[in-house]
Amino acid sequence: MTNPTAAMLVIGDEILSGRTRDSNLNHLAKELTLRGIDLREARVVADDHDAIVAAVRALSTAHDHLFTSGGIGPTHDDITAPAVAAAFGLEAGVRDDARAILAAHYEARGVELNAARLRMARIPEGATLIDNPVSAAPGFSLENVHVMAGVPRIFEAMLAGLLPRIPGGKPVLSQSLRIERGEGDVAEALSALAAAHPGLAIGSYPFTENGVSGTNIVVRGADGAEVEAALVELSAQFPA
Repeated sequence: MTNPTAAMLVIGDEILSGRTRDSNLNHLAKELTLRGIDLREARVVADDHDAIVAAVRALSTAHDHLFTSGGIGPTHDDITAPAVAAAFGLEAGVRDDARAILAAHYEARGVELNAARLRMARIPEGATLIDNPVSAAPGFSLENVHVMAGVPRIFEAMLAGLLPRIPGGKPVLSQSLRIERGEGDVAEALSALAAAHPGLAIGSYPFTENGVSGTNIVVRGADGAEVEAALVELSAQFPA
């Protein structure tokens, strides 16, 4: 059986403007690799209802899972929840279970649960809440779409609670080999290696360090023995 596939949708004008650097994609990719879920695609869209709806429909159809980050806070531009709901022909209203979580959180801190904060309780009917142990406001899973916060430490905490609920596959293993030769010198050997091992992903990454140039070769796959064998074959052609 092949591993489940996934995509990520990063939502926010602040990402596209360069004001905020996204780290959630990198964290998600690492965690999914450990779970045996293959991240195949990532997109970034603005805080635009129609753009979010279109991206959710496309990515959730093309992959087993879609993870989103951003746009579920209390301000006017936090429109991810209603947009994701609309992608499935639903609406996202303030739901009692989400309201109760927020009410308890803010009451304990002596803070008013005002209309703005209640925006964070907008959850489509039929969705399953994703726990937020950092700031309480929940995310949610609807069909195969998992909606989470954009703040990295909140996203990471939400993801940690979500992933055990999602079936994975075989974790992808990787090994690397440093060759002090240029990509042009190793390209033919890499092509032959890739043809001999179609189940592996083989990447080449040039480097220059302390006046030395070369290529780092990374071999990735679910079969550890095959990954090791491919590295042995390559290292025999380019001994240190």
